[in-house]
Amino acid sequence: MSRLEYSSLFQLTMVRFRLFLREPEAIFWIFIFPILLAIGLGIAFRNRPAEVLDVAATTTQLTQALATDPGLRAKTIDQAQGTRELATGDILLLAIKQPDGVTYKYDDSNPDARTARLLADRAVQAAAGAHAAVCAENQLLHETGARYIDFVVPGLLGMNLMGSAIWGLGFSIVEARQKKLLKRLVASPMPRWQYLTAFLLSRLLMLVIEVVAFLAFARLAFGVPFRGSVWQLGFLCVLTSLSFSALGLLIASRARTMEAASGLMNLVMLPMWILSGVFFSASRFPAVIQPVVRALPLTAAIDALRGNMLQGMSLGQLVMPLGILTAWLVFPFAISLRIFRWR
Repeated sequence: MSRLEYSSLFQLTMVRFRLFLREPEAIFWIFIFPILLAIGLGIAFRNRPAEVLDVAATTTQLTQALATDPGLRAKTIDQAQGTRELATGDILLLAIKQPDGVTYKYDDSNPDARTARLLADRAVQAAAGAHAAVCAENQLLHETGARYIDFVVPGLLGMNLMGSAIWGLGFSIVEARQKKLLKRLVASPMPRWQYLTAFLLSRLLMLVIEVVAFLAFARLAFGVPFRGSVWQLGFLCVLTSLSFSALGLLIASRARTMEAASGLMNLVMLPMWILSGVFFSASRFPAVIQPVVRALPLTAAIDALRGNMLQGMSLGQLVMPLGILTAWLVFPFAISLRIFRWR
């Protein structure tokens, strides 16, 4: 055997790697679940032709005017029936004929209803002989990088890196503590830092397969663009995984039971699932909490991944998210080394 194979750090790392491969549930959640989620979101939010919106009018003349717009499907009903159908969502807008014009009845908190109102008024005005004051034409653009699937893939990648790192380390350490395995290891001549470092190194081994499989699927199935440097994207994935691994190590440093570890992990990850912009932009949250949102490691990871993949940004342009991820790597790992409980 080579000198490397005699190393306790090497042996510990390979043990972690082999134990992971023996867990079919872990393989499903890390490799298969993100792909299934990407398939579902890609199908649900695929680019489709503009939907035809259902509207109604109280007179046949109004209905004929509305029907001239290809984006509307119009019918004639009385006002009472129209109000009931608005309440049940059967129609988005009711056009009511008035002596001096038209009244539009709709829910302005519904984006589709607001669109129906604009289309309906345009059709009614055109039927009345109105002409556009300025000549305008449309140039339609369907570019990769601007689709929802392009936006969400870096978010899913960041979320998967977070979950696999925190759960993978946290549950393994707490399980070993619960089974008294840590107590035996601490009595061995193995340096303690090697035990903790082995978890981080085993994560790097799985990271290559995890990231390549997911991004290759996203590229082949949906044509998701990679506009930045591939090696820089790899570096961002490694840094993200190590940062969350350090956080998972910190969570597991003191927990004695699987229930306690699970609660702490959900407490840490749940705010990031909601706030960090996995499925929608984090800028939607109020300005007062934006400093907190931007300081979260998942927000920094997703911002960096989207910057690289969709905008072609270099590492030099991602100094802020890189700094946040580095801080979440250094400080939790340093604290873990000091407070780690072996018994």
